[in-house]
Amino acid sequence: MSTALLRSTELRDLETRYAGAVPPLMERAGQAAAEFAQRLLKDGRAPVLVLAGPGNNGGDARVMARVLRQRGFEVVVASAGDTIPTGKYGLVVDGLFGIGLARPIEGAWAELVARINAYAGPVLALDIPSGLDGDSGRVLGVAVRATHTLSFIGGKPGLYTLDGPDHCGNVSVVNLGLRLDGLPGALLSVDDFRDSLRPRRRNSHKGSYGSLAVIGGAAGMSGAALLAGRAGLQLGAGRVFVGLLQTLAVDPAQPELMLRSPQNALAQATVAVVGPGLGTSDAALEILRRVASANFPLLLDADALNLLAAHPVLAAGIARRDAATVITPHPAEAARLLASSTEAVQADRVAAALELAQRFKAHVALKGCGTVIAHPDGRWRINTRGNPGLASGGTGDVLSGFVGALLAQAWPADAALSAAVHLHGAAAEALAAAGNGPIGIAAGELIPAARTLLNRLIATNV
Repeated sequence: MSTALLRSTELRDLETRYAGAVPPLMERAGQAAAEFAQRLLKDGRAPVLVLAGPGNNGGDARVMARVLRQRGFEVVVASAGDTIPTGKYGLVVDGLFGIGLARPIEGAWAELVARINAYAGPVLALDIPSGLDGDSGRVLGVAVRATHTLSFIGGKPGLYTLDGPDHCGNVSVVNLGLRLDGLPGALLSVDDFRDSLRPRRRNSHKGSYGSLAVIGGAAGMSGAALLAGRAGLQLGAGRVFVGLLQTLAVDPAQPELMLRSPQNALAQATVAVVGPGLGTSDAALEILRRVASANFPLLLDADALNLLAAHPVLAAGIARRDAATVITPHPAEAARLLASSTEAVQADRVAAALELAQRFKAHVALKGCGTVIAHPDGRWRINTRGNPGLASGGTGDVLSGFVGALLAQAWPADAALSAAVHLHGAAAEALAAAGNGPIGIAAGELIPAARTLLNRLIATNV
């Protein structure tokens, strides 16, 4: 079951609805935190240092401290300005600030955060590391770097995207007994595409699995289109046509790819990926105008998105398409599409992805640490798979090819995008686990790793 994610407004609504709960939510949170802390304490005799702030997060921490004392633990509770006894602590608990923090941490509170971050042992953050914005993952001045985070009621988007993963350590979620039905946000999981994980019929042929056209590869950028084409082929598209703006005779590393002109490739397509190495020439713009009215699923990436941002009439045409549209921008491309700035996009990645999904009636993957997937119906997911090895040239082109392959095999667009993002990240993890990353992962290495993972998922889903 997917972990539900709550933005601050949704969390406040739930807290209001359960304001009269018995026992109160603060009591439940403190009890849950005490039980979690007991599991972390390897030396039951070492004291626990609980740092409590002035708000609800501090209240949770004080309940936790009371429960631990009742269970026989030595607990020191302190706040900013207090003299903290020196000594060896078995656990430091961050209960300074929760999701209500609205301004940067400064002064004595910042000094306390620095002391927490200097501690060499386990650090448990209650709900969210202090100083981290719960909706966006932005650091507000300074932020605690925890080894463990216990999130109450549901997960918070900021734990899993932008700077969150560098501050949260291992994240656990405790529900506190609340019902979370109908929430639009969750962590991406296999459940988001499980229904499409079906084995192939024996009585099938290459035409059964679609014809993918990859359009791009302007002068000096043919590698981007070839990577996307190879990814499409190895993730199962029946035929892959690579329409290159710069003519090549053959891809010697993948001769199964059929290299064509863009027009010829599109004429045979049941699905198209447009953008890898496309450039922004007049020829590229004309290609984009042609596919805008196509009646097959379409993925737009890279320069195709930059052209959309520069031509509002064309962008409006994309939003009117009847067939499925998928876009996979990085933050700078998203900013251009929204006539905004990269900083504004990163300040609330979930909101930016949802706005793009609405504006273009598209399925969106806003790439980055904690890729955010948003759908036109308002659903959104955050991906937790992957590692910094994906921060290298060409990995976005490979992701585009993965999505295109699954669309060509008649996967629904939401499932195709979800599976492609999951496999993309999981492939990077598999390479690192085998000792081949994260440093130095080349984009092309992701392709066979993802193919293995997809086949394994299908085999275990039968």
